[in-house]
Amino acid sequence: MAVASSSRQVISIASLVQDLRNFPERSFVSTEEIRRFLAEHPVDPASLDGYLFWDAQHYTRNLIDKTPLYELVAICWEVGHHSSIHNHRDQNCWMAVPIGRLMVQNYRVLFQDLKAGKCHIEKSFAVQMDAANPVAVDPNAPVHKVYNPREWAQRAVSLHVYSRPFDNCDVYSEEQQTCGTIALSYTSERGVRSRPA
Repeated sequence: MAVASSSRQVISIASLVQDLRNFPERSFVSTEEIRRFLAEHPVDPASLDGYLFWDAQHYTRNLIDKTPLYELVAICWEVGHHSSIHNHRDQNCWMAVPIGRLMVQNYRVLFQDLKAGKCHIEKSFAVQMDAANPVAVDPNAPVHKVYNPREWAQRAVSLHVYSRPFDNCDVYSEEQQTCGTIALSYTSERGVRSRPA
């Protein structure tokens, strides 16, 4: 372990997994404790090498660890990649960015009818994430998208801690004001590619 400063201690991804497994269940109920831990313990980018798989067309979701309480996923973003506007199925989510930087655009949901596939959403605030600024998704306003702006001209990797694991989410179209549910999958699991590039 290397010490970055008096309040920030760089740790390996293996150490992060061990630390997450040691947190009691109550630590995952509110968002501040895990967010603060991620801010004080940034992950050494070199320790992620075996978990990162890239795709020129779409961001990749790479499972690092999963328990009944949480899952830890590394997402690889090429320049210009972005997620759909989505929620997290009422689960808490924390995001840290050990490589590069990313933007999170948050949305207000003014109306939603999943059965009809209709919604009314509007942009709220945006926040930048980087190695020094992990974020927790607001459980009261969880709809957002993550993107890697082209003008930044660099790859990025984000680490997402979801409590509890989930395999689908609701997605939204800002232009069409429609919504629906999609299934989620992994590009790799614990360092082994699970679907072709």
